Amino acid sequence: MATFAKTLAILCFLVLTASALRAQDSVEIFGGYSFVRGSVPVSETIPCPGPACPVTTSTYNSNLNGFELSGTYKSSGWLGFTADLGGNFGTTQNASTHLETFLFGPQISLPSRVSPFAHVLFGAAHESIGFANAGGGFVTIPTSQTAFAAAVGAGIDIDVAPFVAFRPIQIDYLLTRFSSATQSQPRISAGIVFHF
Repeated sequence: MATFAKTLAILCFLVLTASALRAQDSVEIFGGYSFVRGSVPVSETIPCPGPACPVTTSTYNSNLNGFELSGTYKSSGWLGFTADLGGNFGTTQNASTHLETFLFGPQISLPSRVSPFAHVLFGAAHESIGFANAGGGFVTIPTSQTAFAAAVGAGIDIDVAPFVAFRPIQIDYLLTRFSSATQSQPRISAGIVFHF
């Protein structure tokens, strides 16, 4: 009888502990505007009659506007795991430029009404550049490539209503590895966060 009571007490303790832990789990969904000052490698050539026209690759800085969506699963009040999707668009040397990022990693935050957070994210980025007359007799060569990407950043969330927060700023250092070179670029975001 004593063994049964101990087993029942342990089972009750485990159920109550699991319920308490489960009650701490939460999900945050963020959506908003994103700006990237992109370091864009562009392949250019001067049209020539032969089959082997000289191609040069230069890096240009471009203003890329777009969106950022992320979801964070929090197993505790301060530690979470974030999945982040970004899409930024603009022009580089008169050519349409698209940069998409797919990043994942840990995020820590201070749970309060004004909640600062920081994250380290890793994943991939895809960049595509269209054909255009770049000027000076040069034309841009359409390219599309996928490479390693990472982001280290921080921001702040401010509760404005139950289950809703405003993110006035999130600043990331975004690193990509297109054309076997490292591109370092800032990313700034702002938007709305929903808590579940």
